[in-house]
Amino acid sequence: MSNSFSLLATRRFGPFFGTQFLGAFNDNLFKNALIVLLTFHAAQWTTLAPELLANVAAGVFILPFFLFSATAGQLADKYDKALLARLVKVLEIGIVLIAGVGFQLHSLPVLLGALFLFGLHSTLFGPVKYALLPQHLRDDELVGGNAMIEAGTFVAILVGTLAGGLLASMDSLWITAACLATAVAGYLASRGVPAAPAPDPALRINPNPFSETWRNIGYAREDRKVFLAILGISWFWLFGALLLAQFPAYARSVLGGSETSVTLLLATFTFGVGIGSLLCERLSAGQVKAGLVLLGAIGMLLFGLDLSFSSPARPAAATLGLQALLAVPGTPRVLVDLFAIGLFGGLFIVPLYALMQLRANPAHRARVIAANNIANALFMVAGALLAAKLLSAGYTIPQLFGFAAVGNGAMALLIVRLAPGSLGRLRRRLPTTGQG
Repeated sequence: MSNSFSLLATRRFGPFFGTQFLGAFNDNLFKNALIVLLTFHAAQWTTLAPELLANVAAGVFILPFFLFSATAGQLADKYDKALLARLVKVLEIGIVLIAGVGFQLHSLPVLLGALFLFGLHSTLFGPVKYALLPQHLRDDELVGGNAMIEAGTFVAILVGTLAGGLLASMDSLWITAACLATAVAGYLASRGVPAAPAPDPALRINPNPFSETWRNIGYAREDRKVFLAILGISWFWLFGALLLAQFPAYARSVLGGSETSVTLLLATFTFGVGIGSLLCERLSAGQVKAGLVLLGAIGMLLFGLDLSFSSPARPAAATLGLQALLAVPGTPRVLVDLFAIGLFGGLFIVPLYALMQLRANPAHRARVIAANNIANALFMVAGALLAAKLLSAGYTIPQLFGFAAVGNGAMALLIVRLAPGSLGRLRRRLPTTGQG
C-alpha cells in the first residue's frame, strides 16, 4: 500500500493536489474577505442590512452549483480533464481581475458578480477533480488520494477564511493582489497535471440543465451503492456546513468568547477532519471499508450529542479573550467534541468518495459526480433553511447541534439497512494511466 503523503511527490497527483488546494483557498479567501467587508462596512456599499448581505453572498456563491453542475459533468466526460483544469484556472485569473475592478469602483453588483463566477469556477472544477483521480491513481491508492484531497480542502478553507478576514481589514488592493497571485500559482500547478483522456469524446452536450440534471441522477441511481454514497456525502456537507455557519453566534452567544474564539472553533474542527481523513487511509489498507463509514456516523452522533449537552447554559457576563475562554472548565470538552466530530467526519466521508468513484461507470463518471455536487448543494441549502427555521422558533444553537447529531444516527441506520454486509469490501481494478 502506498502512503498517501508519498503521492504528493508523483506527477500524477502532486500538481493536481496543488491546483485543487489553491483553488479552494482562493474561493474562501475572496468569499470571506467580501463577507467581512459587507458585515463591518456595509454602509459604504449598500443600505441593506449586513445579516441579509451575508446570506445573499452565500446564496450567490452556491447558485452556480444548481445551474451549471450538469453542464460541468458533461464537459468533464467529453474533454481531457487536465486541459479543463487549466482552462478553469485561466477563468479564475479573469474572475480575480473582475473582482479587482469591483473593488476599485466600489461596486457591490460587480463584486457579487465575481462571487457568482467564483462559484462557477468551483462548479466546473468539481467533476474534473473527482473524476480525474481514478484515471491517475491505482484502485489501492484511491482512498489515500481522496484522504489527501479532503484534508487539503479543509485546510484550504481554514487558511483561506483566515486570510480573507485579515485582508478585509487592509486596502482592497491587497485582496486583489493575493487572489491574483493565488490564481496564477494555481494555473502554473495545473500545467503539471498529466493528460486524462475523455471517456466519451463523442458526447453531445445537452444545454438544458434541468433535463440533464435528471439524467445525471439516473446515472447515479444505476448502482445503489453509488446513490447511497452520494446521500452520505451530501449529509456530511449539510452537517458540516450547519456547524460552520453557527460558529460565530455559538462562540459569542453560547461560549461568551471574542472574535478569536471563532477561529479556534474553526481550526479545531478542520484539524479533526484532516486527521480523520488521513487516519482513514491508514485503517483502510487500500480498500473501501463500510465499517469506517459506519464508525464515522456513530462517532459524529455521540460527540455531536455531547457537544449539545456540554455547551454552557448561559455565556459569561463579559466577553472572554482566548486565554480566559480556555480557562473556563467546560471549554476543553467543547473543543474535544469538535475535534472528534471532525475526525469521525473524515472517517465517514473519504470511503464514500472512493466508493462513488470506483463504482460509477467510467463512461459517465463525471456526470455522476455532477449529480453528487447538485445533491450536496441541495442538502446544504435545506440544512441552512431548517436551521434558520428552528432558531427562529426559539430553539438554541446547542439544541440545533443535538438535532443534527441525531441525523447522524439516522444516517448510520440507513447505512446498516441498505448495506448490511458492507458498503463494499471493494477491490475493483481500474486501468491506471502511469506510475508517477
